[in-house]
Amino acid sequence: MRRSDIAHVPGLEPIWNRRARSARPEGRAPWTKVQGFHDGPDTTVRFSRLGSICAILACALFLVASAVPARAGNLTLPPGAQQAIDAIYSGNPQAAIPLARALQQARPEDPAGYLIEGEALWWERYCEALEIKYGMIEAWKHEKRSEDTAYFALAEKAIELAQAQLAKSETAEMHVYAGMGYALKVRVYALRGENRNAAHAGVAARAEMMRALELDPQMGDATAGLGIYNYYVDTLSPIVKLLRFFMGIPGGNKALGARQMETGMSQGVLLAVDVRFIFGRALRQYDEKYEQALAVAEPLVARYPKNPMFLLLAGNLNAELGRNAKAAEYLRRVQQLPDSGSPCAARTREIANSFLSTLH
Repeated sequence: MRRSDIAHVPGLEPIWNRRARSARPEGRAPWTKVQGFHDGPDTTVRFSRLGSICAILACALFLVASAVPARAGNLTLPPGAQQAIDAIYSGNPQAAIPLARALQQARPEDPAGYLIEGEALWWERYCEALEIKYGMIEAWKHEKRSEDTAYFALAEKAIELAQAQLAKSETAEMHVYAGMGYALKVRVYALRGENRNAAHAGVAARAEMMRALELDPQMGDATAGLGIYNYYVDTLSPIVKLLRFFMGIPGGNKALGARQMETGMSQGVLLAVDVRFIFGRALRQYDEKYEQALAVAEPLVARYPKNPMFLLLAGNLNAELGRNAKAAEYLRRVQQLPDSGSPCAARTREIANSFLSTLH
């Protein structure tokens, strides 16, 4: 039995935790266990891991920036977009919102401004949902929020604008933007525990990315998004895979997905940073390849040293490797970040404090 299946076997988890503690080498950080978002032991819980996978896929399908110059076969950022995206990845999504709205006013028919605003809201939501479970820092919390209405409206607006452009002239770029709009929906559906909605929106996002590659096989960002899908869907348990079949959700291929994510890290224009963050988390959560995950994640900290989510991931991975002193260094950097007064700042500081208390 895989450790990733323990969460679905009532009564077995305490036994596993005792065995893990007794088997762990001295100084080794606590074993982590893979667990999807779920609400209870009934059959619908089997979709919960699929929902969490769709959430991660969605994170990969959204507009995120890298320093790679635009080139043929990839997207080109509209003026002003880079500044807004850099604000998000620098750990200040609130600063990106007015920049995104200015872009919406300057280019009312362009989906990018609406997608960027939605992305900023998502990062705040992801941050506030962070919890520590089984030694792993991840967005576990389920809840509906009143502000979800405005968030979904941004996603729908981006989809409508992309579809309007596609009705005039079909381009790979607009298919990618439409996919990003569906991806915005996926992530919050998953955090709300609406896993069927998340799965269906994830399939729609995948279809847009597939069509983008049919039109332009060199579209590196679409390749990255499909890599995330292929990797995560192939990690589903046999029972969830059976349910996936009946829901009409396309299958994946983990090895192919890993190669596609690596391509996305090196060739993507919009997804290079995001796919690196997702791949590092995937290697930690599903493969337990902590050394490789750390090698993937460390460039994020180097480039965006004030992003608390990147610092928390690096600290988490060092703890998994038993490097508690280095883990504490990253966690203290989170504690020392300027207090913006945002719920995210408070949450990441709380997470850092809690995780530090577990290090010996």
